[in-house]
Amino acid sequence: MRVHVVSDVHGRADALAAAGQGADAFICLGDLLLYVDYRDHRRGIMGDLFGPEAVGKMIRLRTEQRFDEAREWSHGLWATLGDDRQTIIEQAIRRQYEQLFAAFPTPTFLTYGNVDLPHLYLDYLRDGVTLLDGETTEIGGLRFGFVGGGLRTPMRTPYEIDDEAYAAKVAAVGEVDVLCCHIPPHLPELVYDTVARRYERGSVAVLEAIHDMKPRYVLFGHVHQPYRDVLDIGSTRCVNVGHFNARGTPFVLEW
Repeated sequence: MRVHVVSDVHGRADALAAAGQGADAFICLGDLLLYVDYRDHRRGIMGDLFGPEAVGKMIRLRTEQRFDEAREWSHGLWATLGDDRQTIIEQAIRRQYEQLFAAFPTPTFLTYGNVDLPHLYLDYLRDGVTLLDGETTEIGGLRFGFVGGGLRTPMRTPYEIDDEAYAAKVAAVGEVDVLCCHIPPHLPELVYDTVARRYERGSVAVLEAIHDMKPRYVLFGHVHQPYRDVLDIGSTRCVNVGHFNARGTPFVLEW
């Protein structure tokens, strides 16, 4: 059995179909949307609307962890769109979702990332593309559990939830062979981004599930340039499947 896994797609619809070639199943761990491209400030929803200089300033403030100033700058940019702001944003998001969901191979199993909008996913699901969150499915004789979204941060990305709500989803999954999350377990080696030079949020609940349930694998993304992309905790292998937007290639799981 061969399963290809991606995370942090951030707009790379062009690479999704090829990423599924040769796989019996395809898994996506979320963050489909591209709001801001940290490498090319012209790309993404904000780059299209406001240009690279404005986006560059916001990125600089975020990188310096001046999150309140970055949020204020961002709000000022959005305010220039006037009363049509929400319509313009939703149209841009829907254009990306339409391209991305159309590019998914079949069968695809996916969950949410912290920058996704769950209420819009349902408009783009189709036969062979299955959404799972706090739920399980069987693939090739193994039980896979899925937990989507992120935890609360100063960044205030669209789909951040309270620790208790996240832990409830982990508990709902229960014992599985493979636990698929958007965010990593809460360990310094797995949550530190070496380029952004900051610790991202990881899940204590996922870490506890590893110790209690001992799944074969925990697969995740979220941290684009991790200090460690593979770490064994007892018999469980924790794998950051990679920043798909930058790499364009999947992590391959075979058994």
